[in-house]
Amino acid sequence: MDITVLFKLTYGLYVVGAFDGERPVGCIINTCFQVTSQNPILAVSLNKNNYTLEAIQKSKRFSLSIIAEDSDPAVIGGFGYRSSRDCDKYEDFGYTTVEGAPIVNGKFAGRLILDAINFVDNETHYVVFARLVETVQGEGTPMTYDYFHRVIKGKAPKNAPTYVAEDAKPAEETPSAEDVKKHRYQCIVCGHIVEAEGNLPDDYTCPLCKAPKDRFERVME
Repeated sequence: MDITVLFKLTYGLYVVGAFDGERPVGCIINTCFQVTSQNPILAVSLNKNNYTLEAIQKSKRFSLSIIAEDSDPAVIGGFGYRSSRDCDKYEDFGYTTVEGAPIVNGKFAGRLILDAINFVDNETHYVVFARLVETVQGEGTPMTYDYFHRVIKGKAPKNAPTYVAEDAKPAEETPSAEDVKKHRYQCIVCGHIVEAEGNLPDDYTCPLCKAPKDRFERVME
């Protein structure tokens, strides 16, 4: 079964932020939808391994920043491929507290502040139902998950509900004669693929997760 067909479902990309005591934590999610219109309730999906989920279960209040197509792509790498257990994800970006929840600084399509009201167990993930508390207008076109794959050329973190292991993906088409002239390199941290003539520059860093050149491996044709 080719489960990559699920990529055709409409998803966005969002930064979830919450406080673990006084410390801001956060992660990237791609599943969020509005459930009710009156006194709006939204549903978001978070992996049980996400430290941010633990913070939300304690504090209940959290933020949702809607990533735009022209948001800093480093936000996706910074919040999506490492754990708040081990690092301060806000260190490179800073944050502002809005209605008791941290929102990462930068350009986003909009911000939502929510209060979790129910946690529904779905095996590997919890679907968190949350009531809308406040909104902050932003700017830019919201980034879809299709845009993330097709244009940014990123891949889902292992904790994402849409994660697909490499051996479950269909084989890629044979590259054209023009493509063969270039080498393809893949970041082993976030999966980003870049094409280059010859070797990557010594000072090259991944535009998504900021990993250095030595974290890239040649994709053999």
